[in-house]
Amino acid sequence: MENAILRHIEPPTVSFLIPVLNEDGTITELAERILSVTAGSSVEIIFIDDGSTDNSWKIISSLSMENSAIKGLRFRRNFGKARALSAGAEIAKAPIVITMDADLQDDPNEIPLFLEKLSEVYDIVSGWKKNRLDPLGKTIPSKIFNYFTRKISGVDLKDFNCGFKAAHTEVYRNIPLYGELHRYVPVLAHALGYKYVELPVLHHPRTVGKSKYGLERYVRGFIDLITVIAITRYGQRPAHLFGGIGVLVGVVSTAILFYLLIIKLTAGAAIGDRPLLIFGVLLAILSAQLITLGALAEVVINRTSGPDSKVLISAAVGVEK
Repeated sequence: MENAILRHIEPPTVSFLIPVLNEDGTITELAERILSVTAGSSVEIIFIDDGSTDNSWKIISSLSMENSAIKGLRFRRNFGKARALSAGAEIAKAPIVITMDADLQDDPNEIPLFLEKLSEVYDIVSGWKKNRLDPLGKTIPSKIFNYFTRKISGVDLKDFNCGFKAAHTEVYRNIPLYGELHRYVPVLAHALGYKYVELPVLHHPRTVGKSKYGLERYVRGFIDLITVIAITRYGQRPAHLFGGIGVLVGVVSTAILFYLLIIKLTAGAAIGDRPLLIFGVLLAILSAQLITLGALAEVVINRTSGPDSKVLISAAVGVEK
């Protein structure tokens, strides 16, 4: 590590955003390997301590004192990886950010490959752990999760869970990140017109510490996928979402009530005490509520601004900044 007296004067070209949760056994080695791979370039490494209870923050503070390229943020408690990445992107000074996990399962030697791919026509490069070295209890659920996410989102990625990514900094600043949405950065970016590509990466087995995620993350991930679809496809037209569901429910309700009317008129059957009648009426009420909710949501959207138009513009000529 360089002496604290040596300071980076020129602005960094790449900012590394690394969320940390109880990874005091790997932080120092990861920082050293990143600095070794990027030797000769101006970079900054931002560790975001997401409520660690071990010595992670002490190590980050010590590293920052030794090297001005290393910086740290500390959350008061655990707020999640998405919030950590969002906070890091807000203070990043470089035009490019690379996100990595702090557990040394991502290989810093592949950083040049990400930068090379990003320099082409892409706005975000997402890692793909092609040969994932994790137990079957993690790899099989991950494959199922990735399959359904790919089909539902329409974004053709094989690995949505890989935290190794490179992107233009503006991408992370222009998309909402909270909850478990860090998995869907390419989906959210694609919705704004950013171009994405996937890059196969090496995946090393964890040798220090333990995983912070269990099977419950896939449940949260699927719930957040619904949020992502609502944001990306219906964020500016909520009436299509609620109204569409309302119309579908209304069709079912109409079919039930029409059926009961037919048997009442043709067979003289008593329908007043049938549970099907109550069910049909309840569906009719639900349909009306959903359609009304969609209309009200449209009014709210119309009165508030959507995404900044600057986010949607890729080029302009003859326009003063």
